[in-house]
Amino acid sequence: MSNELYDVIIVGGGISGLAAAKWLKENGLTNVLVLEARDRVGGRTHTKRDPKVGWVDLGGSYVGPTQDHLLRIAKELGVETFLVNEIEDLVYFKKVSMKTPTATMPGTIHFLNQGTRYTFPYNGLPKLANGGQEDLLKLLHRLDELGEDISVREPWTSPSATELDSITFKEFLDKEFPGEGVRDYGLLVHNAFLAAASHECSLLFVVWYIKQAFGTRRIFSATNGGQERKFHGGSQLISEGLSDKIGRENILLSKVVNKIEQNCDFATVSTIDNQIYKTKHVIIAMSPCLIPRIYFKPELEPLKNQLYQRMPMGSVIKTIVYYESCWWRGLNMCGTLLVDGSDGDMEASPVEYTFDDTKPDGSKPAIMGFILANRARKLRNLTPEERRDLICKSYAKGFGSDEALRPVHYEEFDWQAEKFSSGCYTGICSPGVMTVYWPYLRSPHGRIFFAGTETATVWSGYMNGAVEAGERAAREVLAERGLISKNQIWRDEPESKDFPHKPFDDMVL
Repeated sequence: MSNELYDVIIVGGGISGLAAAKWLKENGLTNVLVLEARDRVGGRTHTKRDPKVGWVDLGGSYVGPTQDHLLRIAKELGVETFLVNEIEDLVYFKKVSMKTPTATMPGTIHFLNQGTRYTFPYNGLPKLANGGQEDLLKLLHRLDELGEDISVREPWTSPSATELDSITFKEFLDKEFPGEGVRDYGLLVHNAFLAAASHECSLLFVVWYIKQAFGTRRIFSATNGGQERKFHGGSQLISEGLSDKIGRENILLSKVVNKIEQNCDFATVSTIDNQIYKTKHVIIAMSPCLIPRIYFKPELEPLKNQLYQRMPMGSVIKTIVYYESCWWRGLNMCGTLLVDGSDGDMEASPVEYTFDDTKPDGSKPAIMGFILANRARKLRNLTPEERRDLICKSYAKGFGSDEALRPVHYEEFDWQAEKFSSGCYTGICSPGVMTVYWPYLRSPHGRIFFAGTETATVWSGYMNGAVEAGERAAREVLAERGLISKNQIWRDEPESKDFPHKPFDDMVL
């Protein structure tokens, strides 16, 4: 065991852990050590660099207005952003049900035995059949309405918490929005933003998740929303820039923590390569479901330990298909394709949600697509080549062009197989978890404090949430050391002057 006594040891070198380390070093605690299990920093952000792709984000990518913690960090590090293409129309593709014929309406193109393509502008909604468009607008309003009395910091205290936490999102849709058009689109939206099936998440969790991301329009939108921009050069630049601020010598890679013990004087952090480090305090910044892999002495509070057993990660395979040209733009389509959210024939439509992933200078034309939830769990048994071929076939149907069948390169990353994340994008909650176990989510354990995007109250599940949570945990340690007062732990982030949020116009119906 090293004789050096660190001010703080941080377990996890993703954005949250690194943000915590930076905040500590800039506010009086300079002897900080970060232990990261991977051979790289970045956590659930991962940028691949090679000549075929230039650079590509295989993990978290997006940032937008109201994500002010992340925008502040990016500006300080000199990491520039660029807009995700949404100039042309978006596309919603729904397979035709032989039992329920779908009428062709203005703004749609109908393909017998294949499906119906609904095109719509970025500030609009697809023209769903059987009154589905109007019902969809009602669904969005209803979700915002349910969130009005939800506390983003302590959602279990809200008057409606018990009721909302007693049912799944699927049960909510079945009861209040049973129409086929709106229900299928609702399932798609749920899968896309939580990487989980609608029967896996409680309604309270979904409503809270939307509320802490400033509402349905903000979280579900690209333009003026959470997916408006990407980082030029890749999102891992954030973690690499934070590492430089902290000092690379203070970050140890390939250090898997397996034991944390504490007494009245200090804590010891042990790794699987038999290294032991002494510290006054510890911050854990990792996927909640992985925390029980660590042996704690004294043991975690039982309900805190059980919470971590009840927060599995979402299931997602991120894919990027490269082409010779941005052929979809020539069809007046921006590259955003949303595919029927019902499970149906999963192999026929592996991807549910896409974005244009072309570089801002027009090079490396590409479409990024997520394989999500049940599809990700089933289709991970295929080879990458088999997944690529299925994706290209589904793009050919969805966009209506055989150009989709002629890729020049393919990338993918299966986050389910990433042992130090165990999934993406975030930990999810089934019914009963938030009202019973979430009071323990951020509660310290002696000298140990907890960060990670799941503990955030602003854009939890996103990179912004990782920054907010890391800095909040750092201030908890500073308060414990008497360097700040406890009423300074929670801090409102000023709005970005460079990327102020704008109100949304009425949706185009």
